[in-house]
Amino acid sequence: MYYRRKILLGLLQVFGGSITKTDMQKYLFLLNQGMDIPVYEFIPNESGCFSYQANQDLSTLIKYKIVKESEDIWYLTDKTSFLNQLKAEDRTLIEKFYTRFQEIKGDALIKYVFENYPYYAINCLTAEKILSPKKYKEVSDKKPKGTKQTLFTIGYEGKSVEYYTNQLIEADIKVLCDIRKNPISMKYGFSKSQLKSVVESAGIKYIHFPELGVASEKRQELKTKNDYVRLFNDYEKDILKNEGPRLEEIYQLLLSNKRIALTCFEDDPNDCHRSRTAKAISIKFGNSYSVKHL
Repeated sequence: MYYRRKILLGLLQVFGGSITKTDMQKYLFLLNQGMDIPVYEFIPNESGCFSYQANQDLSTLIKYKIVKESEDIWYLTDKTSFLNQLKAEDRTLIEKFYTRFQEIKGDALIKYVFENYPYYAINCLTAEKILSPKKYKEVSDKKPKGTKQTLFTIGYEGKSVEYYTNQLIEADIKVLCDIRKNPISMKYGFSKSQLKSVVESAGIKYIHFPELGVASEKRQELKTKNDYVRLFNDYEKDILKNEGPRLEEIYQLLLSNKRIALTCFEDDPNDCHRSRTAKAISIKFGNSYSVKHL
């Protein structure tokens, strides 16, 4: 079993075997703040701090009959002492955490998180009701405010979906343009429906442009730099030259939203067709805006 899942189970165990779904995310977030190497990452979505990986792990543990759920609560059903399977320092951390936070639940817990970590309240639908005007201003001050018109590009290679989404949020990106031909990924969070759900929960619109993708079979034989150059030259000639309407659609999104991003897999934009797409848009419509690779 992944060690991070034992942390989840240890947390459930110390709280008596049940935690509401809302409190679970907040407790796990606060616990991670005290870890030398956090086991989960979080984004600020409409409910506050949220880890999609943790939520997925809990759902997986249901399949193993270790956890069960109701509409609002996670339950530990396995009688194993998962606390005893943790490193001593993590076991101690969880036990001290329970002593500190056992009586803080619901709105009081949400308020505590938002007051101490205002960035994670920037997309929450109820933050203004929960916080004082002074504390809510701290939340407002944490909201990224990009003013310069910019076409970004971003790859998800080597990133968690939370890290990736935080990059988008911090750059104040309004629209994510997925230019993969087949938006399916073995990496959790990056298949089309998952990615759309995650980024839109953070207030970023998702649009898929499969016409601008590269067929997967064309990537199978990429071994040298010359192979990549050949692939992208063919991409410019065979796809970008014939997809003017899609390029214009992206350009119009840039004009109306000011800050948008093209996304695909590769970390290095020079090894990804998104850099050629960004270049083609600049050539076709001028470069009265910045291009930035995240």
